[in-house]
Amino acid sequence: MYDIITLGTATRDVFLRSPLFKPLSDPHFTSQAGFPQGAAECLPLGSKIEIAVPVLTTGGGSGNAAVTFARQGFSTAAIISIGKDEHGKAVAADLKKENIKPVISYAKDLMTSYSTILLSEGGERTILVYRGASDYMGRVSGAHLKARWAYIVPGAIPVPRMKDLVARFKAEGIMVAINPSGHYIKLGTEALRPILSSSCVVIMNREEAAALVGLPFEDEKGIFKKLDELVPGIAVMTDGPRGVTVSDGHILYKAGIFKEKALVDRTGAGDAFGSGFVAGLVHKAMRGGTGRLECGGGDIKDAIRLASANATSVVEYVGAKEGILTRAQFSADPRWRDFPIAVSAL
Repeated sequence: MYDIITLGTATRDVFLRSPLFKPLSDPHFTSQAGFPQGAAECLPLGSKIEIAVPVLTTGGGSGNAAVTFARQGFSTAAIISIGKDEHGKAVAADLKKENIKPVISYAKDLMTSYSTILLSEGGERTILVYRGASDYMGRVSGAHLKARWAYIVPGAIPVPRMKDLVARFKAEGIMVAINPSGHYIKLGTEALRPILSSSCVVIMNREEAAALVGLPFEDEKGIFKKLDELVPGIAVMTDGPRGVTVSDGHILYKAGIFKEKALVDRTGAGDAFGSGFVAGLVHKAMRGGTGRLECGGGDIKDAIRLASANATSVVEYVGAKEGILTRAQFSADPRWRDFPIAVSAL
């Protein structure tokens, strides 16, 4: 039996860096025009741009989260879909190097998902993505559903397929944590209700949480009230540089962020936070001997601290996996020890 299985996207990533990748704001850059942040990463048309040495790595939510769990000492498997190509071989090889069992569905006639990330100075980036095989999910055998926990980062895997998998997890007594993708958020609460109601931990950023429940971004208490009605366990809402708020249905936990030494690349920070949070919860349960928790249980303060440290460490490196912390790094480094967390009643 595995401690944790992850399920979701797996990609081949190529990072390109140049001081000529320029972030630019302009009043014409509106959400309606396709610029949700009001800014763009601009390149001069018709010219050649010199870049630094490309960085080739692998990513995707399932693989990134699996590395967190493996480095935190859990026996881990990653359920992924890839193509029968060199990129897929690289994805599988990277997982094996981390002592992760890759459980592979090969997508017929599709390449492994591929991303080119254009990194500007200061860590901002634009991602060019070919989704390919990542959104395919073949039949998963019962032998690979023997685990204490499942961590889901679904990408655009069809919701009916995911509902079936979550139902199987529930039938097997597997605790479910999910970090819904933007594709899933757009489907709304009714489409996701069967999945959310079977999940013990749900992790979203503030924009996603507000969009899912249909409330203004600023209405934090209203957002959590709706989330607590949907989720039987713990709802986690990240808020960029403002930190995170967590509800267990009774208490709100609020924390800021650890200060990064240098902001190099934001890619993978969300995966590092979400998987770090669940790892922190499960550690206490493992110390108790079962690895299981009641929905809403666990050491939420320690989970927030590990999640925040893991995300901060990741943005200090290029790529989504390089900075992921081992258990020893987290425990031994005094940098990660002092982290104020405020607690209040809902």
